Amino acid sequence: MPIVYRELCRIARGCMNGENPGNTLQTGALVNEAYLQLVEFSGVSLQNRAHFYAVCAKVMRRILIDAARARRALKRGGGAEELSIKEELIGESGKSVDVLALDQALQRLAQLDERKSQVVECRFFGGMSVQETAEVLNVSQETVLRDWRLARVWLFRTLGSEGCHAG
Repeated sequence: MPIVYRELCRIARGCMNGENPGNTLQTGALVNEAYLQLVEFSGVSLQNRAHFYAVCAKVMRRILIDAARARRALKRGGGAEELSIKEELIGESGKSVDVLALDQALQRLAQLDERKSQVVECRFFGGMSVQETAEVLNVSQETVLRDWRLARVWLFRTLGSEGCHAG
């Protein structure tokens, strides 16, 4: 259990990396909330350890998106929370993006190419390596690298026109 908890905390830190400083959700709370939600998914069939961590990353992403929506709803006319995007995601430093815009962009990317969206989710939100992502998605590491490159370009173009702000 301690090994799993440490890994979940690593994933949670990856999910929260770049969160708005005003965010009150802590890493431990994110892990605990994800655990509670996973317990409710008793019907989910997990294939292996990597698949378990990928599901955890997806659940944590959903929790962060829901928290951003709740914060936005509390603000009258206020903007969405911003998430600083890592340089390796969009290829430029000093950019931040509306976390809800990122979620919407990933949903659109999933409609175009589900696997590329899953690669972003594993790598960016889950903090997984190329090898771990390849294991989760049951593809080669070369495929993950190619999908990662193409997804970053697509997100940069999409978010650049819809929600990136110079930071």
